[in-house]
Amino acid sequence: MSNKTTVMLDRTKFEDDSQVDEMAENAKHATDFLKALAHEARLMILCYLASGEKSVKELEDLLSLRQPTVSQQLARLRIEGFIDARRDGKMIYYSLADERAKLMVEQIYEMFCKPGAGRR
Repeated sequence: MSNKTTVMLDRTKFEDDSQVDEMAENAKHATDFLKALAHEARLMILCYLASGEKSVKELEDLLSLRQPTVSQQLARLRIEGFIDARRDGKMIYYSLADERAKLMVEQIYEMFCKPGAGRR
């Protein structure tokens, strides 16, 4: 852990306990956010949606997964507020709704998926 991070987390640097409580609450939100991302299919769905709106059928084909599996993961992402759904006739289209999720997917791409990123 860097010196800067250590100073940032030093309890004596906070003005009062309410700031520590707020940080703990924010850490809870962050872990919930990361848990939602910590699933291969959900992460891949978000990666595909980062390039634009996709139908359920398109996502099934891209992921090589069956419709019930894709729908289950889409439901979790919808509950978390990461994606929006739009109906056009019988087709349902999904798009990214959470800017934080988009930023996180972009960062994960840079770190792990971009050609030449490799494993570290």
